[in-house]
Amino acid sequence: MENKTTTRRASFKKLGMGLAAIFGIGTAARAMEGGSKPKKEVVGDIVMDQDIPLFSGGVKHGNTLYIAGKGAHVEPFEIKAHTEIVLQELEKELKKHGSSMDKVLKVNVYLADLADYKGMNEVFRGRFGPNPPVRTTVATYGGVPGNSLVEMDCIAALD
Repeated sequence: MENKTTTRRASFKKLGMGLAAIFGIGTAARAMEGGSKPKKEVVGDIVMDQDIPLFSGGVKHGNTLYIAGKGAHVEPFEIKAHTEIVLQELEKELKKHGSSMDKVLKVNVYLADLADYKGMNEVFRGRFGPNPPVRTTVATYGGVPGNSLVEMDCIAALD
């Protein structure tokens, strides 16, 4: 005869797999069934600080690509020019690692000055195809590192 604890654990495991399937959480369901998990693969440069890894420029995990923040650290110091440079850099990284602007799921935009929001939007608009990604835009206290007027990072799907 099974004890109640064993029966309860089995029931919770079945419930978890069922919920994962319902909500489309395939990775979680496979993990619960003992399947293989996707592995993190660094695809961008690793930025070092005092000979210690600080962050990766890009990471693939399963069918998802994460691109670290890109800034425009050049003159002219004008928001539309900086936004154009940043979007070009993001697109270059996406293509290099097997994705595209149309496959971007999420973008974070960091502005040195919230007054630049309208100008950034004018350049940003339409760059991600007919179905734009989810986006968060914030103005940073103290500015964006490296004197860029804008920095963006993104998460994209891979095929």
